[in-house]
Amino acid sequence: MERPAWAPRSIDISVPSVSRMYDYYLGGSHNFEVDREAARKAMEFMPGLPKIMQANRAFMRRAVRFAVDEGVTQFLDIGSGIPTFGNVHEVAQAADPDARVVYVDHDPVAVAHSQAVLEGNDRADVVAADLRKPREILDSPEAERLIDLNRPVALLLVAILHFVEDADDPYAAVAELREALAPGSLLVLTHASYERISLPPDRAEGAVDVYRNIRNPLIMRSRDEIARFFEGYDMVEPGLVPMPQWRPDTAPEDEDPYAFSGFAGVGRTA
Repeated sequence: MERPAWAPRSIDISVPSVSRMYDYYLGGSHNFEVDREAARKAMEFMPGLPKIMQANRAFMRRAVRFAVDEGVTQFLDIGSGIPTFGNVHEVAQAADPDARVVYVDHDPVAVAHSQAVLEGNDRADVVAADLRKPREILDSPEAERLIDLNRPVALLLVAILHFVEDADDPYAAVAELREALAPGSLLVLTHASYERISLPPDRAEGAVDVYRNIRNPLIMRSRDEIARFFEGYDMVEPGLVPMPQWRPDTAPEDEDPYAFSGFAGVGRTA
């Protein structure tokens, strides 16, 4: 397989990547055949996966605009993935040119492309780090330059926590991040769940197996388990709901049924 110029030498392009599969679902071009093959296999079981990813992105954009309207103009986006149209810095800085954004990802392709997209933007940067090590994120030079932890921050954990297994204690990581944030900070979160998926359980499990087979297990948590991530936060109305139902721009009943798979919510620290 020929390595394209945009692919860092350090990555194994024969192994599927969750970030590049996500890019493929969204119609991006920064993915390899191995990623497309894994994504197509998952879509054999759950053909609405692209609709789910689009709903994730649409929720994220609405939540970012909400944050700016609430006076929160610092954004820490962990598990940010490969940049696509309508990324956090584009939405936030369109609403407030002084908004500051730090992206965080451990996928080298996502980091490399974020660096290219952000070149010349002195109010946005990217950190190569892992959600499971919050201190490395918070103490990074990029975060220290752009994020003032004495002021409210919007912490984005969009479509990332369902890739963190219970053995790695994602609740502790989220709590550690919360403790570092100033009062009035926001948690913006989406998470996959078997609840509300418009498929028989065995079909949905087939898609989950694809991720398990590429050694990126997809952890499908219940609504109650997802709500635990908001401990220490006051939920913003309408609470933890399917993605199209969180402060929609258009009528939720017009959305594809797959868009309702999983949950989204925003919480605020006291």
